[in-house]
Amino acid sequence: MNIDKLVDGILDSYNQYGLINRSDTDSFPNRQVVVNILQDLQYLIFPGFRVDEDINPSNIRYITGQRINNIITKLTKEIEKALIYTITQTKNTNESDVTSSHCFKLAEQTAVALIEELPEIRRKIQLDTIAAFNGDPAAKSNEEVILSYPGLEAILAYRLAHFLYKNGVPVIPRIMTEHVHGKTGIDIHPGANIGESFFIDHGTGVVIGETCIIGNNVKIYQGVTLGALSVKKNLQNKKRHPTIEDNVTIYANATILGGDTIIGKGSVIGGNTWVTESVKEGTVITQG
Repeated sequence: MNIDKLVDGILDSYNQYGLINRSDTDSFPNRQVVVNILQDLQYLIFPGFRVDEDINPSNIRYITGQRINNIITKLTKEIEKALIYTITQTKNTNESDVTSSHCFKLAEQTAVALIEELPEIRRKIQLDTIAAFNGDPAAKSNEEVILSYPGLEAILAYRLAHFLYKNGVPVIPRIMTEHVHGKTGIDIHPGANIGESFFIDHGTGVVIGETCIIGNNVKIYQGVTLGALSVKKNLQNKKRHPTIEDNVTIYANATILGGDTIIGKGSVIGGNTWVTESVKEGTVITQG
């Protein structure tokens, strides 16, 4: 076996297929670092649940402060890289031309803003946890939901990523939600707008598109797709995904498509149904 020959083959491919190379790690967010930041944020949201640590009233302030400082430092660096990369791509300029810009300041402000938003995100996650407990007869406690329900994990990652997405952070929100997608089978685009007390039961195979709007007290089951009627690239700035109003239940493997499709308040969408037109408030749809 000729190792040098194998190495030459790989290096030649780097030159030939440059689009998928990322040799300069300082110019693009690092996926593993972003995943670690997401985990640290989860530890802040659920202290004592996600990592083996002794938390008590005498040390919780120190542990929280240390974790916040670590998140801000790492997240600022990754956001700065994402901003610089995006500027170089959209303006077709060199990285050296934008490093003196306000990217670091903007990145730090956004990282701090996310930490400031965490109490509000915790309020929403508490409501999501309660919705899961109340909505699933198999749930024995809120603690069980926090520790073991993939739907809640996906919703938490979405709520964190959505804040960054709304504040103009490129790439990083998708890394966060796609990491959890790989773990749970639940694909929520960070651009979606999702209300309070949201419950995903079982969850595997759920897809929620970028321009989807979901109201309060919505419950969906595994295999549900809230998608687009068309995936043409020129529609990327259009509303492509449906609107789900308050108190709607969508059962397993239902597919709801289209940016103009509105599912009215209190409706029930049965399993294995295909919906491409709006339905009025209180409608029940079953497979015909």
